[in-house]
Amino acid sequence: MPNPSSIQSGVPGETSAAMLLEHQGVRQVPSPRIILLDCPRFLPPELCGELIALIDKDRRPSTLADANGDNYFRTSETCDLEEHEPAVQELERRLFALNGIDPAHGEPVQGQRYAPGQEFKPHTDYFEPNGADFEKFCSVSGNRTWTFMIYLNQAEAGGATRFKVVKKTFQPADGKLVCWNNHRADGTLNPATLHHGMKVRAGVKYVITKWYREKPWG
Repeated sequence: MPNPSSIQSGVPGETSAAMLLEHQGVRQVPSPRIILLDCPRFLPPELCGELIALIDKDRRPSTLADANGDNYFRTSETCDLEEHEPAVQELERRLFALNGIDPAHGEPVQGQRYAPGQEFKPHTDYFEPNGADFEKFCSVSGNRTWTFMIYLNQAEAGGATRFKVVKKTFQPADGKLVCWNNHRADGTLNPATLHHGMKVRAGVKYVITKWYREKPWG
């Protein structure tokens, strides 16, 4: 893990589109409403395979921070990946080289598995300040700043991620990264980050998600 003294970004828990675009292959979605970028083949196939194996080993039914009464809102499986695993350490190294965010502000890496028919209906990644569990999840580390999501494979059919507000859809592909700032430029939470992990129609989809916080992870 890199030394926090070598952090590249100026604000803890934050990075910038300009920094991310310095990485080869990174592209920004042209929209005034959201800072949203992607990078094809961000992870090599071998590392994707190792991370898939870790997800399969420890997966469990996914949950919601604020239950909304819809038992089919999030139907995937989830696991928190152990930081001592070599594959996780290599992933973290690559993410730090990309975004320069102090690793202390990162949540544990999470993996998700979507079988046919499973989805995550339209949602935002930040915690609503008026949500029932806001204090529980944000009192120590603050809200989420950036999301970095990586597809580990390509499902046979379906499984795209759709940002409805800005009319942008990403199709799963091996090692492809999608990332976004959960805030607007003025620091307020950005509802335009609403996104839908659409149903997998055939095959299985694996995803890695790394979230960063306003304060060090507690």
